[in-house]
Amino acid sequence: MLGIKRLGLLAALVLVGVAPAAAAQAAAQPSTQDTQYLQALHQVNLFEITAGDLAEQKGQDQGVKDLGAMLKTDHTQLDQTVQQTASQLNVELPREPTTDQQKVIDKLNNVSGAEFDRLWVTSELAGHVQAIQATQTEISQGSDQTVVQLAQTALPTLQAHYDELVQLANQLGIPVPQTSASGTPSPGGTGTESPAPGGTGTESPAPGGTTESPAPGGGITETPAPSVS
Repeated sequence: MLGIKRLGLLAALVLVGVAPAAAAQAAAQPSTQDTQYLQALHQVNLFEITAGDLAEQKGQDQGVKDLGAMLKTDHTQLDQTVQQTASQLNVELPREPTTDQQKVIDKLNNVSGAEFDRLWVTSELAGHVQAIQATQTEISQGSDQTVVQLAQTALPTLQAHYDELVQLANQLGIPVPQTSASGTPSPGGTGTESPAPGGTGTESPAPGGTTESPAPGGGITETPAPSVS
């Protein structure tokens, strides 16, 4: 009888020990917002690495070549941190860019010369605007501090890229939409098919219109698309 009681006590102690461990494991799971941001940023990096390599190879303007090399290096380094963070949080990352990002890559592969430069700069402006918006959303709405800190680290890099792209666009005579202090376009810009972070791109409307792009966390928000002529 005493043995049975001891077994009952042992079982109770085991359950008491397991419950906190299970609760801690559940609490460690990243939110949907954090998970989708990691996945989206990884796909942005995959796109930028490929697009940067294409700019080095096919760019006609030296500025396109140089900026492509910089973007490829920066996004390669950023993605190392993304992969490490995802591994720590058990988040599975996509193996390829989004379908729409791949469409942009295919278009870049099919043009050359000044047409390539123009399409590359336009696509990069669009992609970085949306990456900046997604990163700002993670900073304000993310719950896992590791992912939020990653976003805080990524934001200055993405903004610096956008600034360089604006400068290059001005040099090449490519229209650039007016932007707010956060680097996002103001209403009234024209649009282009752009690689939205983790989402689906769409052909944008006429000047002054908006295009739908998915916000981190799965919601759809309407954001002005960068201009293209």
